[in-house]
Amino acid sequence: MILHSNTFGEGKPFVILHGFLGMGDNWKTLARQFSESNFEMHLVDQRNHGRSFHSDDFDYELMAEDLKYYCEVNKLNDIILLGHSMGGKTAMLFATKYPELVSKLLVADISPRYYPVHHDAILEGLSSLSFTEIKSRGQADKTLSNYIQEAGIRMFLLKNLYWVKKGQLGLRINLDVLKENVSEVGEALPIHSTFDKKTLFLRGDRSEYIGESDETIIQRHFINSEIETITNAGHWLHAENPKDFYDAVINFI
Repeated sequence: MILHSNTFGEGKPFVILHGFLGMGDNWKTLARQFSESNFEMHLVDQRNHGRSFHSDDFDYELMAEDLKYYCEVNKLNDIILLGHSMGGKTAMLFATKYPELVSKLLVADISPRYYPVHHDAILEGLSSLSFTEIKSRGQADKTLSNYIQEAGIRMFLLKNLYWVKKGQLGLRINLDVLKENVSEVGEALPIHSTFDKKTLFLRGDRSEYIGESDETIIQRHFINSEIETITNAGHWLHAENPKDFYDAVINFI
């Protein structure tokens, strides 16, 4: 099955992979700006997310193969590839497996190393949404606020809400499978995987996902890489400081 995507613009193909519990549409505003510089934008929904297919199987090897098939079907090669968080891990693995398809790689606020599971409260909150009782976004937000204090994170998660049919809300994500396989999200890049083309790692100055200790492991896997810090930004750096994020990406590509 082929991944769902939102595609627009003309020029060199530029593929963006969202993070865990996100979707390609999260990137629409920035992608519109990128497209003005002669890029054909591909905002891809990864498996079990957005409008892409649901599957009981979920790991980075599969997500890299999903992207390979997507590129084959759409006749894409020499792509610019940007991934955030989970999408960054997929992008890293894809680039190391299929370097001939990637001209430049950008990774937003994630390192190749292993990360322990830390989405428990979010998954618990999403699991608590009973759509026999919840009939509006406001009600869903109120329920989620018992688990997640940050309004911005709740707003991000609630983008997964949609009308299954009139009067019946649901979530686009395959929540049960994502809960069961959440440990896969933190998996490290395979130890011998390398990519020698130009790579940019972007980190938020208020995020702890890429620390000083990560610089060595990044350099080991990505020989031709640099790290740039986006100020006034945490893990969702592209949403928290879109102007500086946009400038850093455009300058690199």
